[in-house]
Amino acid sequence: MASPFSIEEIYPDDEHPLRLPRRQSGNSPQGVAVTLLADYTLRTRAALPSAAIVALLAEAGVSTAGARTAISRLARRGVLEGSRQGRRSAYRLSRAAAASLAAGGSWIVASTATAVPWDGCWTIVAFSLPQERSAQRRALRGRLRWLGYAPLYDGLWISPHELTPKARAQLAELTPGAVTVFRGRQAALDAISHRAPVDAWDVDAISRHYEAFLRRWTPLLPRVRSGRLDGPVAVRARTEVMDTYRRFPTLDPQLPLDLLPQGWPRQRARELFAAVYDGLAEPAERHVRAVVARFADGAQPGVAAHTTADLLAGVCGAAAPVS
Repeated sequence: MASPFSIEEIYPDDEHPLRLPRRQSGNSPQGVAVTLLADYTLRTRAALPSAAIVALLAEAGVSTAGARTAISRLARRGVLEGSRQGRRSAYRLSRAAAASLAAGGSWIVASTATAVPWDGCWTIVAFSLPQERSAQRRALRGRLRWLGYAPLYDGLWISPHELTPKARAQLAELTPGAVTVFRGRQAALDAISHRAPVDAWDVDAISRHYEAFLRRWTPLLPRVRSGRLDGPVAVRARTEVMDTYRRFPTLDPQLPLDLLPQGWPRQRARELFAAVYDGLAEPAERHVRAVVARFADGAQPGVAAHTTADLLAGVCGAAAPVS
């Protein structure tokens, strides 16, 4: 089970292949910058003064030099667009980045929102690629993992869910003539030769990730509900809870509850995430507005936090005016 996952896997973009930053061990300045801008400007694609972005990143533990380097690299990658506001520089999410992040946010919330009834069938993707096509093999595996598949054997990946027409077209484009897809029920064999398809996922490890998330965030919930978290603490907590939770749809791609141990913690984790992320939206937005106002002559251009309900409905990055 690959972990941690790269941001490309979490926020894919089929039409605009952005070079979004890969996750690193510990805090990634580029990753934190993307999360901050997404959390408070995704709806408007507003441009924020670069000094305000640097100040917000400083509150997240990123040095000034590290923040400026992150902004520069994100601009080169096409994730951010730069502009001038008088004598000040400003940056906003590019249209492609906003579309990708909005799709990713909706996917994160939707894929953990409800349990989907299962018909007992498995989708099997079998492929064979020669050694000299290793790059193509890596791309196919990355796409399969993002779609919620896992390798039961080398070259044979499975999922309890049906392959959508869009996903089928993506796989066909990646590996023309090298992939075969089946869907059917498992045939029971004797206990010695039997390997359950669900064994393609490390269910115990997934459960431990959920339990660690619950242990980390449950003690904070009373302070969130009472409004005792404010300022930079609220922003940092909201960034961290999203940064952690967004891995779960890939770790646990909505495996049917029929296949999982009783008391599976997916729903509890989802409810806790929504309570923290949504509960901190207002105080975090207030603080981001205040920081931006310090560097924009009192203006707070287009700063607006969204909730999990907004993500589920689809947050569109409109083209905000840049002055």
